[in-house]
Order: sequence, then C-alpha cells, then structure tokens
Amino acid sequence: MSSHLNSIPPGATIGLLGGGQLGRMFALSARKMGYRVYTFEPQPDSPAGQISDREFTANYLDRDALDSFATSVDVVTFEFENIPAEVVERVAAQKPVYPRWSVLHICQNREREKKFLASRGYPVAPFRIIHSAAELAAALHEIGTPCVLKTANFGYDGKGQLKISAPADPNEIWERFAARKAVLESWITHQSEVSAIVARNAQGETSSFPVAENLHRNHILDVSVVPARIPLQLAAEAEAIARRIAADLDLVGLLAVEFFISPKDELLVNELAPRPHNSGHYTFDACVTSQFEQQLRAVCSLPFSSTRLLSPVVMVNLLGDLWPNPATPPDFYPVLAEPDARLHLYGKSEGRKGRKMGHFCVLKPNVEEALSTALAIRAKLNS
Repeated sequence: MSSHLNSIPPGATIGLLGGGQLGRMFALSARKMGYRVYTFEPQPDSPAGQISDREFTANYLDRDALDSFATSVDVVTFEFENIPAEVVERVAAQKPVYPRWSVLHICQNREREKKFLASRGYPVAPFRIIHSAAELAAALHEIGTPCVLKTANFGYDGKGQLKISAPADPNEIWERFAARKAVLESWITHQSEVSAIVARNAQGETSSFPVAENLHRNHILDVSVVPARIPLQLAAEAEAIARRIAADLDLVGLLAVEFFISPKDELLVNELAPRPHNSGHYTFDACVTSQFEQQLRAVCSLPFSSTRLLSPVVMVNLLGDLWPNPATPPDFYPVLAEPDARLHLYGKSEGRKGRKMGHFCVLKPNVEEALSTALAIRAKLNS
C-alpha cells in the first residue's frame, strides 16, 4: 500500500494539461472524489473545461499563463502526450508533473518509441528509421512489401501513415510523404488487435485492466470488446508486458499498450500511449474503478482500487459522421431506449467527419449478446 504521508488527498487541486474528452472523463472522476480540477487548454469551452472548476485558456507557450496555472494546483497530469518539452519543464519546475517528461519524450515520437521497445527486447514489427529517399529504397529492399511508412512525430488515428503494397519508386513516395524523418515498418498480417492498460504509482505498484479487443474502421477505433475474445494466456501475457513496459519507463500515471496478435498467436507491441485510452472507456461503466480514477490514484499516490470487470461490455465510438450537419446532433433514442446501454457525449459543439464526439457502452451477460445489441443500435443511428 502506498505511504499515506506521500499522498495528495481529496480536496487538493489537480492540474490538467489538455482539455479534450479524456480530460473530461478524468475530471468527472476527480470531482466525484472531492478534488478540484483546473484545466489548461488553448481552445475555450473545451470538453474538460466545461466541467472543471477553472479553465485556463491560453497558448501552451504563454509563460505567464503557465506560471499562474502551475502555482494554483498541487499536481499536474495530462490527457494527451503531445505537449512541447518547454511547457512540461516550466511546470515541473514548480509542481510535480506525472507522467514525467522522459515518458512523454519517448511516446510522442515513433522513432524513440520503437528504439526503446526494441532495445529492451519487447516484440515489435521489423522497422527502419528513414531520413531520405535513398534510405527508404534500402529499407524497402530489406523489409519488403507490404509495409507502412509512418511519420516519426505526432501520429494517431492513422494520420501520417502510408501503406506501400507493392514495389514502387522510393523517390516518388518520399516526395509525396513530405516528411523529414519517418519509420518504415513491416506490414503485420494480424488476426486481431488488443490493448492493455496499466496504472503505476511512484512506489512502483501497478494495477492493470482487463484486455480489450479493438476493431478499427478507417484507422480509427470503432468498437472495443471486453473481455477480449483471445486465449486467456495471451491476455495475461499482454497485461504482463504492459506492466514491464510501465516499469521500464518508470511511469507514474497510466499507460495503454496496443498489440497486434499474429496468426500464430504472437503478441507484437504496436504503440504506447501514456494517458487514458479510447479503448479503456468501457471501464467507466463496466469496472469497479475506471481508468480515469486509477490515473488520479496513481498521480496522487493513493492506494489502487479494484479493476474487476463487473459485466462483459462492448464500447462503440460515436464520430461526427453521424451528425446530419455540424451543429445538429443525431437522434440518440436507439441508445437511450436500450436499458443496458450507457451514452457518453463529450460536449463538442460541432460534429465533423472522423471527430470523436462520444461513445456508448452495452453491458450484457456475454460479449456475443453485447456486441450484437451494440451493432444493432449503431445500425439504427446510421439509418
């Protein structure tokens, strides 16, 4: 059990860098436990800012605003990892910041992330670091096709990625990709994708959540199924790997580890996210403790609570594609009419194609029933 003397108790003020939906759900969990939440976000009326005690609306490089934010809180955490280094360093000079900058530095760059994983022996797809068309040509010869070219920095939801399906002109590809640095990875033919989420505190204690099976559409998470429909030993192995990665990073906070599962039932680490994760939204409704509360407990050095799954569950993302026009939400009656469904909307005023606007969860006695019900609801929403 964590030392009571080192904890940041309820009643304290949590600083949150980033005002998106992950921050919103984190803030809901923190306020439920009696914490105040101050959000720092460049855009006004953010999803997290709407339910925070105070929203600092300023550019991340506004030093005066950052100083005012830092001096008004007791500890700082993140809802997304792509924060400039100078921001973290300035805030960390005044208040504890978790996860530490070293973790963000690794996870916000594909090159550093791949090298970190490979250097410690974690299973990853074959990859090469690319700086030029000539290096791309050599890497294509070594890795072969199909493969995928990814920007080294700031990629998510399929952004900054190009699949190369057959031999092609590396000069034309590199010019079209328009990046100064990239990562070329072998294309993994996989039977499924899963994610494991683990929390870790400053004392090195860890707590992991049930593994989610993730189905994607247009490179964006579409559906998560929990428990994952994979062998139990694979799920246990995924949790164990996530715990080891968190320890190797010396993480304080939350880490999501995304995996491919090969046709031979081998796990390959795909990506890391040192924050709450879309595939962990099911925990809000279906676990004793949500990923957001566990993040709070980690950064405040509180004892971890149970992550026990209360019910099989399926989570479905609601994207802006459903909105008849950007300012008009769809009719959510199909979700609201299902007694075992839970609707979550993020407070975003404008629905745009591919934009995550909300999600819903369906809890049933088994995953097959939960999945069929969830897909039937989505079909009605789309009709």
